[in-house]
Amino acid sequence: MAQDTEMSLKNFTLQSGDCLIDDTVRGRLYGAPDTPLIIVLGGISASRFVADGPQGQAGWWSPLVHKNGPIDLNKFQVLGLDYAPCEHRAEQSVCISTDDQAKRLRALLEHMCVGKVAAIIGASYGGMVALSFARLYPQKVDELCIISAAHRPYPLGVAWRGIQRRIVRMAMAAGNPEEGLALARELAMTTYRSAQEFSERFDGLPTQTEPLGFDVCDYLNACGKKFAGVMEAERFLTLSESIDLHRVAPEQISTPALLIASSTDQLVPPAQMQELCNQLGGPSRLVTLNSPFGHDAFLKESKALGAILSHFTREKQHAA
Repeated sequence: MAQDTEMSLKNFTLQSGDCLIDDTVRGRLYGAPDTPLIIVLGGISASRFVADGPQGQAGWWSPLVHKNGPIDLNKFQVLGLDYAPCEHRAEQSVCISTDDQAKRLRALLEHMCVGKVAAIIGASYGGMVALSFARLYPQKVDELCIISAAHRPYPLGVAWRGIQRRIVRMAMAAGNPEEGLALARELAMTTYRSAQEFSERFDGLPTQTEPLGFDVCDYLNACGKKFAGVMEAERFLTLSESIDLHRVAPEQISTPALLIASSTDQLVPPAQMQELCNQLGGPSRLVTLNSPFGHDAFLKESKALGAILSHFTREKQHAA
């Protein structure tokens, strides 16, 4: 059973001083009523459709969130969230922070009459929002699970994302934002995954002669086209910049936290997550997945993550 829930913040003033006009906070609630609530947040491409999608499609984390699954919808409710700016409202050019996203989440929880949640599981950008939420509202969450995210962006990641945004802005100026988004996504995919995976999957051999193409480039081209079909240029720019503006003081976060890193993550290396673990103000521990999938391990390593999350949620059930 799943149902959408939403509320209007009307004109929401952001940390930057910008304003989201007629902002609507949208979530999607799954699972059995009157069970502990877990919030699940993903990357900038993720949405409230965690366990299902429109027209019966799979959700972005369906392998891990389902009945009798690692995050068991027989035993927990799960709430997914749409980040601001919302789709089809991305013409609003705003500067939005992870604190702003956390404030929108808190407003939705208050609208739902939820005083406290059992956990927030956040991956990538969602992990940043989860850290911001715990710093701002420590009384509203029992525990965190942070996957491939840290207290600040890694400088090399800032560099790569800056190039992506310049590509998109150049394409927008030329009147072809979709092509810019697709090319930026192609570059992004080389940062999400690892050299190990690319070497194992591709030979780097030509696949056609006119124009000259290569197997790995064909894969990236397909990824770019798919992304350009679901993301708007202004929304991408806003969320990409939000990643690079993210900063929280770990010592101000007292909520117990499980941290999960990927051994080949170029954007949030294990060493940076260890730094976060060492500096957090509450009890924390770090688990590192030995994965070839880099930053995308949270989307690809369903079996390994499932085992960790099964244990994590069992602890939450016993605590409840």
